[in-house]
Amino acid sequence: MTAAPPQEQTAKGQFRQLSVLIATNFVDMIGFMIVLPLLPFYALNLKATPFEIGLITAAFSAAQILSAPLWGRVSDRYGRRPALLIGLLASAAAYVVFGLADAIWLLFASRLIQGAGGGTTGVAQAYVADTVKARDRARALGWLSAATSAGVVLGPVIGAFAARLGQEAPGFVAAGLCLVNAAFAWRWLPESRKPGMSASVRKPAWHAVWQVVRRPAEQVSRLILIYAVGMLAFSSLTAVLALYLDAEFGADERTIGWYYAYIGTLSLVMRSLLLGPIVDRIGETRAMRLGTMVLIAGLLLYPLPGSVWMLALVMPLVPIGTALLFPSTTALISRRADREELGTAMGAAQTFGGIARVAAPLMATRAFELHHDLPFYVAGAIVALVGVLAFQVSAERSPDTPAPDIPIA
Repeated sequence: MTAAPPQEQTAKGQFRQLSVLIATNFVDMIGFMIVLPLLPFYALNLKATPFEIGLITAAFSAAQILSAPLWGRVSDRYGRRPALLIGLLASAAAYVVFGLADAIWLLFASRLIQGAGGGTTGVAQAYVADTVKARDRARALGWLSAATSAGVVLGPVIGAFAARLGQEAPGFVAAGLCLVNAAFAWRWLPESRKPGMSASVRKPAWHAVWQVVRRPAEQVSRLILIYAVGMLAFSSLTAVLALYLDAEFGADERTIGWYYAYIGTLSLVMRSLLLGPIVDRIGETRAMRLGTMVLIAGLLLYPLPGSVWMLALVMPLVPIGTALLFPSTTALISRRADREELGTAMGAAQTFGGIARVAAPLMATRAFELHHDLPFYVAGAIVALVGVLAFQVSAERSPDTPAPDIPIA
């Protein structure tokens, strides 16, 4: 039997590594979503006030913001694989604490530990950049986010069944999934950074974050800001969507799930099936610009429909816009960043995204109190203003032109 050509062997190795990473992210998100919907009920049973529940929820994003640049720096120096494995083990510990929590401070501790472990999102994206050719990265990142979307759908269902077995069961089930996931990743997920590529750490881990603030006109800084503003808009919508649908269309706890299932399905199809061909056709920069415009249109049109059926025609615009915007922007960051500090750049992007996820609910709910339509117009206007940056990012090479690649492990 003749050996496969080197190019085919490389493609098979690339696909195998990416498949393992996608499976790891999928299972990790299932564990996350097993616990998240139950958190408010656990806190209420411990006599927490609504404000305390908000603080507990925010603790995750706060810990993620602080840890993301550090994880990026660790992955640049010691490798992506160790950082990902430690993150999975941290999540398992957090879920055990959640299952055993009999005081509010333990719920805080659980969220802080989980958020610190969740700071490895940028590491996973850097892993994709290490192992996937430059022209295929937006497609690969779309698959990664599609797996996350699938986990979001499945996790709450498992959590609902686990809750019937007792208060501790959901946390323990999530922890068990994380441990199995860590064992799977330890066995099958190879290190993506080639020997000798370790970055010499001379700058503080938060240097990349400060550079974005100090030099917003640089290409990578612009891309990170575009990513953050897109996240701000999307998080604003999700923060008030249930409130808006309740006030305007009479949605309740028995029907709200169908709206989210509809949006989740659209996002899953867009990221797993359509994103790759679109990027192949128009390139990452144009896909990012198109996603920005579609997101703006979706936000501004959201308050206009007077019926559920008309709203169903508008709702796809936001998941389509974010499906084009986020993977394309992240792929462009991976192209433009110094490859010796790629994990650090991805971590900086996640830090700004985390800040957006903290700020968005506060901004959106306050605007909703003033007028039900206002959050959508505010978010759309912010994306429109900062979205100008998307048209100041220089276009990459044509998809048909070979681009310089980060070496494949």
